[in-house]
Amino acid sequence: MHGNVLLQAFVYLAAAVLIVPIAKRLGLGSVLGYLIAGVALGPYALGLVGQEGQDVMHFAEFGVVMMLFLVGLELEPRLLWQMRRPILGLGGLQVTATALVVMIIALAVGQSWQIGLALGLILAGSSTAIVMQSLGEKGWMKAAGGKAAFSVLLFQDIAVIPILAILPLLAGQSAASGEAVRPGWQQALLVLGAVLTVIAAGRFLVRPFFRFLATTRLREVFTAASLSLVIGTALLMQAVGLSPALGTFLAGVVLADSEYRHELEADIEPFKGLLLGVFFIAVGASIDFRTVAAQPGLVFGLTAGVMVLKATVLLLLARVERLDRRSRLLLALSLSQVGEFDFVLFSFSTTAGALPSTIDRPLTAVVELSMLVTPLVL
Repeated sequence: MHGNVLLQAFVYLAAAVLIVPIAKRLGLGSVLGYLIAGVALGPYALGLVGQEGQDVMHFAEFGVVMMLFLVGLELEPRLLWQMRRPILGLGGLQVTATALVVMIIALAVGQSWQIGLALGLILAGSSTAIVMQSLGEKGWMKAAGGKAAFSVLLFQDIAVIPILAILPLLAGQSAASGEAVRPGWQQALLVLGAVLTVIAAGRFLVRPFFRFLATTRLREVFTAASLSLVIGTALLMQAVGLSPALGTFLAGVVLADSEYRHELEADIEPFKGLLLGVFFIAVGASIDFRTVAAQPGLVFGLTAGVMVLKATVLLLLARVERLDRRSRLLLALSLSQVGEFDFVLFSFSTTAGALPSTIDRPLTAVVELSMLVTPLVL
């Protein structure tokens, strides 16, 4: 079973087709349906998905990359500049306040400030995939709370870059892994070069190229070019140590005022939806119920504690921003979970020595459970 790619694909698709419509009919939303399907397929239920679930998740995470490309297509640079206050203000305060509170709690229980800060920076992020999908299905993206949540998510995704740079610095002497590390100035130049390359290519190469492709009147070639654009941008960003999702978001913003924006959206949307569905199923299948069963009090307590802490910080910040009561609740409840990028950040931080490997498995279970609970909370 586990070596047959076609059979695995059939199992994933069949689970989505059978379970997701039922979840939607019950008012639970498609995201929870996908997560439940993943739990049912996982090694602790039907056992139809085994260790290859992690490989499937790495592939399906590309759905998140495509989603942020489409988000960028909806945001012209002028609009993004207009949103700078909620993005930098509300988003920046949320990440900073959450990280500081977690660090203080870690110090109170006897951990070092380095471990506390690393945990705080990682746990500050929320799930762009789950929040955007859930709010979009319920028609809440245009509400004040939905717009505020979107601004915070944008800042969180951008903040992944400095967090990846900060984590090795928090490792101290334990970070010696033998790997060659680029000097800071060299990494900064690479990042700046990659960003400028994406902007310049979008302005001066991609638009004329799509204009040429349009003259061929071959839809499948245009679709292939759209996918190549997203994949190429993601690979460029990975090569310089940046988030692929952030790079494709930037590419989308650059092309937001292009005359081919709607064609790009139409070509990418089906792939994004399918890959996001597979990503949610993979998250559900990867929940380690052995860790949960071995330490139920710790895992459930941490999950509830993290979600309550993040919701409380967001409620206070929303009050400062003078959002109405309904918008404050929507913002706090929608962003109280931990995000998909945290799988990468936890793995990176343990490899770099910023976090002890013993807490990786319980915290990964916390991430997965918080993502599972969020659609119910909403």
